[in-house]
Amino acid sequence: MIKTLSKITLVGLALAFSACANKEDNIEPKPYVATFECKQENVLAPRWTCIPQVDGFYAGVGIADKSAAGMAHMRKVAMMNGRSDLTQQIATQVKDKMQGFTQTTGNGKSETVDAVTKAVTDQAANVKLTNSKAIDMWNAPSGALYILMTIPESEVNGAIKNAVKSSFNNDNARWQEFKATQAFDALNEQFPSN
Repeated sequence: MIKTLSKITLVGLALAFSACANKEDNIEPKPYVATFECKQENVLAPRWTCIPQVDGFYAGVGIADKSAAGMAHMRKVAMMNGRSDLTQQIATQVKDKMQGFTQTTGNGKSETVDAVTKAVTDQAANVKLTNSKAIDMWNAPSGALYILMTIPESEVNGAIKNAVKSSFNNDNARWQEFKATQAFDALNEQFPSN
């Protein structure tokens, strides 16, 4: 009798587990939905204060703490910081795109590629941001001023393409190789400047 009760209990447990397993199999997992909320100083802030993005432009954020010197001073400081952010972003993207460009063209030895990448990155970092503009601003609860700065990608990319051509042109052998590999097309693809 004890054996019979044990068998019945085991069968019952097995059925219970299989029923639970079947229920779990029929339940579809809920898809993950990203709900990004940008917060600055523990309050909701414009998305661009966390992720500066504007189609067709390089974008950066400048921040100035509240100052007794007034809003005009804060605006100048925030714009200066925004331009600094733009410069860093441009230099990073140039390095990434140059790596892609040089891999696409298969141009030269690694020393040549490194030399060109360094020269172009240095020149891109020196691109005058005279056409950069403040297109949005937000005051944080502390009084800090956030400014969204942009510069057209086409303008920066044009300067970068000129720097690439100039860098390769400094060495006639590299320039001939550059022209022979149809690198102009690859350069336009990496740095569109219509």
